[in-house]
Parts: sequence; structure tokens; C-alpha cells
Amino acid sequence: MNLPIDADRLRADIEANAAFGRVETDDPEANARTNRTGTEANRRARERLVDRLREADLDVAVDAVGNVLGTWTPESADPDAAPVVSGSHLDSVPEGGIFDGPLGVYAALEAVRAMRGDGFEPDRPVGVVSFTEEEGGTFGNGLLGSTVATGELALDEALALTNDDGETLDEALDRIGYRGGDGVDAATPTDADGAATTLDPASWDAFYELHVEQDTKLEDAGATAGVVTTITGITHCAATIDGEANHAGATAMGDRTDALAAASEFVLNVEAAANEVVETASPSAVGTVGSLSVEPNATNVVPGRVEAGVDVRDVETESMEAIVDAARDSLARLERERGVETAFERPFDVAPTPMSDRLREAAHEAADAAGREAVDLHSGAAHDAMRVAGVTDSSLLFAPSRDGISHSPREWTDWDDCAAATEVLAGALARVAVDE
Repeated sequence: MNLPIDADRLRADIEANAAFGRVETDDPEANARTNRTGTEANRRARERLVDRLREADLDVAVDAVGNVLGTWTPESADPDAAPVVSGSHLDSVPEGGIFDGPLGVYAALEAVRAMRGDGFEPDRPVGVVSFTEEEGGTFGNGLLGSTVATGELALDEALALTNDDGETLDEALDRIGYRGGDGVDAATPTDADGAATTLDPASWDAFYELHVEQDTKLEDAGATAGVVTTITGITHCAATIDGEANHAGATAMGDRTDALAAASEFVLNVEAAANEVVETASPSAVGTVGSLSVEPNATNVVPGRVEAGVDVRDVETESMEAIVDAARDSLARLERERGVETAFERPFDVAPTPMSDRLREAAHEAADAAGREAVDLHSGAAHDAMRVAGVTDSSLLFAPSRDGISHSPREWTDWDDCAAATEVLAGALARVAVDE
């Protein structure tokens, strides 16, 4: 099942998508784009995808949170059979790269076009999906479209989320014409009462997502594709440290309750806890204090309050819990030793997610058949595939990332590597789309 990938067509799709929200930089090698849900760039990217899906004779549906699905149902396929679906997302972080997300969407479309061009006859429908708001930061914490579609977040709660301007997701999607399919003359999934609802990944037989690796393991190994064993778990914690704001010149050192000095110890404690877990339990564990908000944030004032954002990740739940527990212990110690008051919340928590053995095996078979080297590895970043894995078989594949750089204008995956990984994806999809 070596399907004829058109590398030039795939490249043209990704480059065309990169134009939506393109950001000019001083670096001639950089390729920056900002494509956030509800923006004009986001609308144009969606419209182009819908056009390309229709050009490939796929039936298009847009659900109530803007997820876009194109479905190919050839005569060989049972239209009532559970489909095999592949895809990713079109949105980006601010000044992100051009491959993160769009490679997975357009590789899935290229896989379907390759099947059609080769006369391949699947036993079940094959779908191409683009999930809404995977990156987060505009509406919610990320993985939004797949989280709603898989039932992890209620539709009405998602639609009520707001961006920095106070606009709800409902209003933003309606404004760009992607709150259901009416705006683009596409089908809209509905519930038993006829109300617009979301896609139903639980009804899919399998889901594949191809993504750039965002690390250097494939590059170091000289491998074409990565077959992910487990997607890391992620916990986001919010720590608040309250001291006493006071005059920086008139307050003696011994009379201070400096919230930022205490927060500095907290940052180092989280780093130390993560390093200890790496050394003793799990080499893949990471812990980061990635944000600090200091009040009143004035050079001549002893800081009175600090809010810190903590990110903890690993493929082992126990390792994540160890780092979170250490963060709590650090705050308790700071209260005793520095006289500050602290609070700790854990608003976002996703468990490590293993990928389907059946789909991983099919991916390795596809790589072998195509003469491509594929290696097993874990994912240190979250992806829609982990949400879909909660309701059906799911698999995540990687293409190499140059120097491991991502979420950056310098993100790059060579075009040959894009095509090679797409070849593996197409072969895997073909295998699972045929009943044994």
C-alpha cells in the first residue's frame, strides 16, 4: 500500500495556509504566522480548507464549535461503517510556525487524494478533520474543539468562553461564519432535537494525527517518522504568594515580607523537584514556572504579591504528582519561614495518554512497506489525539523538526520529511480502512 504522495501539492497547501496571518520579521529564514480563532486570518484559512476538501470531492460538515470535517465515502465503502479519520488544527500561537497543525490537516487530505488517485478502495469512509482552538490562549486552555467533541467539556460552556476583548466563542464563530455549517453551505451535526451539536469521535473507528515533533529525537536518530507511544500528561497550577508591599528605601531588610523573594525560592524548589524526579524516577518529567505576575511591580517598592504559573508534564502520573506535591510543600515552608500567605490551585489537569497498539502497529507496517524508518517515542506536548483517545483508538505520528524548534518563526520541517511522514500516514490509514 505505497500510495503516491504528491509532495509539491502538499507543500503548496501548507505554504498557502501560511499566508493567512503571516507576520513579517527581520529574519529572512523565519516563517511566522499568527492565526487565532475568530480572526480574519482564521476565517480565510478555514475557507481555503473547505474549498480544498470540496475539490477532492469530500462531503463537508462544520459543527457547533467550528470543527471542520471532510468525509470521503467511495462506492467500495459501507456508508454506515465507522470512519477512519485523520487531521489536526489550523490555529497557531502568536508568531508561530507554519507546520504546527496545518501539516497534520493537509497531510490527511493528501493521504485521501493519494488513495483516490491510486484507485484504492477502502471498506469504510475516510475523514479529514480540523479541530478548533487547539493551541489555546484565545478561548480556553487548548484542545478545545476535540475536548468538546469528545464530551469532556459541555458545548454551552465552550461557547461561553471569552477572548481578551470579551467576545464569546459563540459570537466569534458566528461572526466568521463557522458556528455550524450554514455560513459555508455545509452540513451541521445535530442532536435528537435538531439542535446544532458537535462531531462525534466516539463513532470513529480510528483517528490518526500527524504533527511536527517539536523535539530532536527524530533528527538525532535520522528517522523519517515517529510513532508515539504515550502523550504526556499536563498539569497547570497557579500559586499565589502574598507578602507586604512597602517602601524599598525606608523598610529595613529584617522588617520585610517580600513576596518576590519568596517566589524566587519557590521557582528554584520546583526546578529542584523536577530534577530529582528525572534522576530517580522518570527521565521524561519536566517542571516549569513559566509566568510571574508581580504587584505592584515598581522598582522602589518591596513586592507585596506574586502570582506564579506552573507547568508539570510527564508520561507517568506518579512523577507528575511528586512534582506537584513538592510545589505545595515549598509554599508551606515559605509560609513558616518567610511569613507570607500562599494559595495553590490546579485548574488544568490531563492524565498521560497511551496511544492505540493497533494503530501504532499499522503505522510501523506502513513505514516498513515504504522503506521509511520509524521509531517509537513519547510526546512532551499535548495534542488533539489525546482527547480522541478517550473515546476511540487514536494514534499520533511525528515528522522531524529541525533543531527541535517550534512555536517560533524558526520552526522548520524539510519538505521531503513532510512528504515522507505523509506517506507513512497514508499507508497507515489505508491499512485500518480495510476490514480484515
